Amino acid sequence: MKRKIVASMLLVSFGALSTLYMAHARKPFTKEEIELMNKELLELVKKGDELWHSPKLGTNGLTCANCHPDAAFSNPNTFPKFQPNLGKVATFREMVNWCITRPLEGKALPEDSEEMRALEAYAYYMYRGKKLMPGDNTKAHPPVKVKEGPGYP
Repeated sequence: MKRKIVASMLLVSFGALSTLYMAHARKPFTKEEIELMNKELLELVKKGDELWHSPKLGTNGLTCANCHPDAAFSNPNTFPKFQPNLGKVATFREMVNWCITRPLEGKALPEDSEEMRALEAYAYYMYRGKKLMPGDNTKAHPPVKVKEGPGYP
């Protein structure tokens, strides 16, 4: 009997919550909201573009664009994936930091930093609407020489 009472109380609570949720469902975004979201995204993409082409991420004058012009062969949509140079399945952000610390000889970015989000936004933006082409990285990308580790395969 006690079990039936608890079960019916849970059903009533769930019903009340679902009705409350449905009554407060979000309306579609307005044109102004969409414009603001796109503006903010494009500002972050622009910052990422500037960082991607700037030598300030490293200490040796190289940029991300030296190996990846216009984010070439960096497709973030293919991550996470096994990265031989890291010896593990890695995220896109981990790979960005590997590139910064090895070929660029810079300091790794905090993965939750504005700079990392900007680099990621730029790379994702450059790949919008592009087909995934398995194996492109290894077929078309020449090895990168680094002081330690195997470099990019």
